[in-house]
Amino acid sequence: MHRKLTLIVATVLITVFAVSMAFAMGGGNARKGKFLYRKNCRTCHNGSDAKDLSPADMTQAQWTATFGDMSKIKCSGDWTITEKDINDIFSYLHDYAKDSPSPAKCS
Repeated sequence: MHRKLTLIVATVLITVFAVSMAFAMGGGNARKGKFLYRKNCRTCHNGSDAKDLSPADMTQAQWTATFGDMSKIKCSGDWTITEKDINDIFSYLHDYAKDSPSPAKCS
């Protein structure tokens, strides 16, 4: 019984954390994020050094899940940008995702 309760509490805490991260990631500047993405991400995500990557490669939910768990982003350990810059990049990717009202045509 104690183990089951611990598992339920842990699941609730993880869910609350993931949802709060999704909300915390919102409110960034997508226009600035596009600039930062091109400056910091496209240098590697160009199709030869790393997989070509565009906002329209994922849905808004997929971008939220990816940025909600930074361990899913293999290169994040090498980043030298601020949390605010990361939030702006997330806003750009999220706002122009393939299921957004205005998906990116090119990055």
